[in-house]
Amino acid sequence: MKKKLLLLCCCALTSSAYSQTPRLTDRNTLGWFVYSGDHRVTEKWAVHTEYQWRRMNWVRAPQQQLARLGVVHTLSQRVEASGGYTYFQTHRYGEYPTVPNRPEPEHRLYEDISLADKLGRVSLTHRIRLEQRWLGTRAREGQGRVQEWAYQNRIRYQLSGQYPLKGAAVDDGEWYVNAFDELFMGFGRNVGNNVFNQNRLSGGLGYQFTSNAKVELNYLFQISQHATPEPASQRPVFEINNGFRLNVLYDLDLTHGKAL
Repeated sequence: MKKKLLLLCCCALTSSAYSQTPRLTDRNTLGWFVYSGDHRVTEKWAVHTEYQWRRMNWVRAPQQQLARLGVVHTLSQRVEASGGYTYFQTHRYGEYPTVPNRPEPEHRLYEDISLADKLGRVSLTHRIRLEQRWLGTRAREGQGRVQEWAYQNRIRYQLSGQYPLKGAAVDDGEWYVNAFDELFMGFGRNVGNNVFNQNRLSGGLGYQFTSNAKVELNYLFQISQHATPEPASQRPVFEINNGFRLNVLYDLDLTHGKAL
């Protein structure tokens, strides 16, 4: 039922021209490995580090990779603001690849704000993120150096939750359930018909070793719309991807030279 609702949302967000054109569907299996950590340098400031290694066909082929570096500022007990830089790279994959041959790069700046909330035993986080994106295109049918950079804006909203399986909160050595849904929307004059960019729905099981070290294994379902139609048929392409996401979280408190 959730997948059907997400597909209906995708259809509603695309243009009327696209709605009159039969879509092409590209189905892929995902294997995403993610590390992230917030390393505190003062009481209110932290350095964010993140790396994602994304694979296709159950990790047998490359899909994408991402490296992110930023700063996090604690505004209050419930509110954090952050921003920084992301390097993103896309490989050729799928039945309707968007990358001709060699991987193509993307540079991003991002700014976001997060609000922590509580609903009974469920810990919720709302996050709104703005991204300024520079997408590179190679010359000579995808072989040479990057010759052109296309600029785009994107906004993302994520709602995530965590539920302890024992007690009122997650303590060291305990399991928990986690889930998130994130919607990506392009905006601005360079986006064209691709206002809806993608949606990710994920949920699974997590384990907290200590307050600074966690590991999560989630199911991941993704709907993604290609920025341009398939060249031969000029039909819009939607990726329907599913697989797993292994997430490792590790934080450090550099003000005391030890883990948080």
